Amino acid sequence: MRQAKITRKTKETQISTSIDLDGTGSYDVATGIGFLDHMLEQLSRHSLMDITLKATGDLHIDFHHTTEDTGIVLGQAVAKALGDRAGIRRYGEALIPMDETLTRVALDASNRPYLIWKVAFPRDKLGEMDNELFKEWFQAFAQHAGLTLHVENLYGENSHHIVESCYKGLARALRQAIEIDPRQSKAVPSTKGRL
Repeated sequence: MRQAKITRKTKETQISTSIDLDGTGSYDVATGIGFLDHMLEQLSRHSLMDITLKATGDLHIDFHHTTEDTGIVLGQAVAKALGDRAGIRRYGEALIPMDETLTRVALDASNRPYLIWKVAFPRDKLGEMDNELFKEWFQAFAQHAGLTLHVENLYGENSHHIVESCYKGLARALRQAIEIDPRQSKAVPSTKGRL
């Protein structure tokens, strides 16, 4: 079973998560940040990963630590659940339209983390959340999940749509990349013999 549980406790946040890579897209998420919850629910639903995540953090300061640390913890859980990555398709991509917005996401579950983030927002905040925090989340997730991750918003006017299309794009690309390839279900998809 490709499942994992991770707990992280610091002076800034306390987070626990469990995931099932081969789930149905069910979720139970509570971070104390409503918009982040909404995005993680989208990630679960469209990747078909089951995600349970509970977080408490120093929201009286700002949303930075909680946002970044949820990316760390979810990334660690994905990496742990993938194990040696044998049998996965490895690559995934998605082109996500959302009303006036179009976003492209491509990834390689290579265990060589890297983020390319070409996303600009027409305003600085979504409600109380600083839009710059989304890059922090994607950076933390890519780093700890071991993903080479490219996220590019091709165009869009509505910040909500731009962010949501990024998470949905990640979900669809990740679903593709971590899916077991029936033609090589035991092999690591690399000429190196390991990822």
